[in-house]
Amino acid sequence: MPINITMPALSPTMEEGNLSKWLVKEGDKVSPGDVIAEIETDKATMEVEAVDEGTVAKLVVPAGTEGVKVNALIAILAGEGEDTGAAAKSGGGAAPKAEAPKADAPKAEVPKEAPKPAAAAAAPAPAKAESAPVANGHAAGDRVFASPLARRIAKDAGVDVTALTGSGPHGRVVKVDVEAAIASGGAKAAPTAKAPAGAPSAPAPAPKPMSDDQVLKLFAEGSYELVPHDNMRKTIARRLVEAKSTIPHFYLTLDCELDALLALRTQLNAAAPMRKTDKGEAPAYKLSVNDMVIKAMAMALMAVPDANASWTDSAMVKHKHADVGVAVSIPGGLITPIIRHADEKTLSVISNEMKDLASRARSRKLKPEEYQGGTTAVSNLGMFGIKDFAAVINPPHATILAVGAGEERAVVKKGEIKIATVMSVTLSTDHRAVDGALGAELLGAFKRMIENPMGMLV
Repeated sequence: MPINITMPALSPTMEEGNLSKWLVKEGDKVSPGDVIAEIETDKATMEVEAVDEGTVAKLVVPAGTEGVKVNALIAILAGEGEDTGAAAKSGGGAAPKAEAPKADAPKAEVPKEAPKPAAAAAAPAPAKAESAPVANGHAAGDRVFASPLARRIAKDAGVDVTALTGSGPHGRVVKVDVEAAIASGGAKAAPTAKAPAGAPSAPAPAPKPMSDDQVLKLFAEGSYELVPHDNMRKTIARRLVEAKSTIPHFYLTLDCELDALLALRTQLNAAAPMRKTDKGEAPAYKLSVNDMVIKAMAMALMAVPDANASWTDSAMVKHKHADVGVAVSIPGGLITPIIRHADEKTLSVISNEMKDLASRARSRKLKPEEYQGGTTAVSNLGMFGIKDFAAVINPPHATILAVGAGEERAVVKKGEIKIATVMSVTLSTDHRAVDGALGAELLGAFKRMIENPMGMLV
């Protein structure tokens, strides 16, 4: 019997990927664990292993294909003793019907049978009639599962989520289902009854962004070129919109003096032992200011544990360790690899681990568990001379620290003007989880660590 190979979901948020390379060809025999392809997700390029044994009968999706939906058929294996030609012809139809919509864009149009319940409603109904079926398979009156973002978009666009076929886990209606319904013009919600005179008016729908055609009409033809978005840029855009539209950001800024930290950093780097490498001897570590910022942020979270949290609608998630994400710029976007248990690690370990993560991030070789999750994040633009800025929180974090450049400034100490190296930092907080006073306490703890850096060594 033919064995279908489908596009795997390589991360919880993955909806599609690029099939960048096949590592097998038609006629090759594969066993469980053999690497058969390379898939490019929004953040990394990952290897895909075979889970079944057989002979490659057909490569359905060519190498280099972009935007392949999760669960779409990409290849067919012939089982033991099976003719590969026959398997190639019959394999595609053997895919489970429930997964068929995922191979293409989710179809949210109301089936032709959908109007039947409405027509039946015109006839007198028995006192204890069964609930009528609707388009998404739920009985009338049953709860329809949909993500909060999908419900909000549906409400703004006048789309009835109960009439949509969900493509998420267990039939859950997600954002792409609603967008497909809007594009097709189907599944519109029934008009609501007119509010009585004197009743407060409903809020106006949120303004819709300009369409591609509307934007391009603003520029002279031939004065621009179109560069299609890759998966990373699409994901960054989607998550930024989600963050700014669902998280109530609150900002706190203060200045930290760096002179003691810079002096300690110089001493620690000078004391680094030498080790042998492929290129000769090199120091075992070389600390940067950012390495010490990561450690200081982790220790501040442990000193103010109520701020080491994530918000959910049902409960506050209190974290037992400080897992610090660090924004790394890579071609086409950015990624946030995570230093796990940064509160427990030495500065030298943090420094070497960060160098390794940043290197693999730029070559898109990070594993999902190396950049997903975390309890906070640090974004440092000081190397570009930026004095201060406010960063956007990356869910599920409740905080992110934006770090500016260290620069010499005039400061007043005991009535006298002195010169000090000062760094401005801005803490963005999710006001649902970390309010103003708690955020100020966290930032104060961070400042104490930076200005008394010996505390990071004990």
